[in-house]
Amino acid sequence: MYNHFFKRILDFSLVFFTLLIIWPIILVITLWVGIANKGAGIFFYQARAGRYSKTFRVIKYKSMTDEKGPDGKLLPDTVRITRIGRFIRKTSIDELPQLFNILKGNMALIGPRPLLPEYTPLYNEEQLKRLNARPGITGLSQVYGRNGLKLSKRFELDIYYTEHITLWFDIKILWMTFYNLFATKVEVDRNALEGVDDLGFDKIAFGEDHK
Repeated sequence: MYNHFFKRILDFSLVFFTLLIIWPIILVITLWVGIANKGAGIFFYQARAGRYSKTFRVIKYKSMTDEKGPDGKLLPDTVRITRIGRFIRKTSIDELPQLFNILKGNMALIGPRPLLPEYTPLYNEEQLKRLNARPGITGLSQVYGRNGLKLSKRFELDIYYTEHITLWFDIKILWMTFYNLFATKVEVDRNALEGVDDLGFDKIAFGEDHK
């Protein structure tokens, strides 16, 4: 009952009232990011696989400019990332716009992180179970290692979550998320699977030269 009805109502209510409280903070961050990005835009949109494989656009704050070199190619990430961009990524504030994904019903507060839709055809029957729940801003695999975990382990934790969704489990994950946010001293590149993609999804989906 919680998973199929109350979880969605609770997510919507919590996010709606949270936005009513923190909208001044969101406004300041949005203006700051817009100025720092030098006209490159404020938000970053990307297609992701949602519940039951339905594709949606996830939204984040954009943390880099679109500066290019003499050859017309984008400069390295380390050059293009802004000071505010580095801060919002380290603190996960860049994920804040995904609260609007929750209001739309694309995402939940707690759930497996949404991955690229190109990976979905590569899933076996067991791995497809991670798509039985709405993707979340945080989840079980995030509180137990984030992208520092091998992809196979992340899938294992995500599937376990989808099969054991309860209110108390969500509360525990949410509490652990806040604890890790303030306790961790290690910054992890959350946008790369390189080094932990032991399932080889990146190379299969995008080719051997994908980085």
